[in-house]
Amino acid sequence: MISFRKLFTPDPDPREARRPLWNAVVAAARAPHWYQAGGVPDTLDGRFDMIGLVMALVLHRIDEDPAQALAGVHLTELFVTDMDGQMRQIGFGDMVVGKQIGRMVGALGGRLGAYRAPDGSDDLRAALVRNLWRGNEPGASELAHVMAGTAALRTALAAMPVTDLIAADRLPDAA
Repeated sequence: MISFRKLFTPDPDPREARRPLWNAVVAAARAPHWYQAGGVPDTLDGRFDMIGLVMALVLHRIDEDPAQALAGVHLTELFVTDMDGQMRQIGFGDMVVGKQIGRMVGALGGRLGAYRAPDGSDDLRAALVRNLWRGNEPGASELAHVMAGTAALRTALAAMPVTDLIAADRLPDAA
């Protein structure tokens, strides 16, 4: 009887093992310091851009351990699923959601490349201004805060073994 029941019971979704990490990425991106001291716009776009920044840093760290590549794939799939659900909750229709998800995935891909720039570099500065503030130069203290927070988060992630990171339910503070 047990084997018959197992036949009709679906296997658990392997992506769910990365759900705590996904929640940690979102929580880190929603930390108030990014929006208050950093001046990142607290809008749908600003929130997406911050998730893109934190997600890129986490995925870069996961990429450093090729044995954990599937964890990065699962985390990215959770990103797509969550963005899809958020857009539907806001009221986007089926016809629009697919196109928007495609744009979001493309934006994440662009950020993955742009945020490989070294901490403190002009390339990273330009990428942050372009993505977080949509090309509008923020105040010097705001930009300095986000640059320092990005460097602090990247350093803290580098200090974590990837096996610990992919099981984490919170990320190191970057404030």
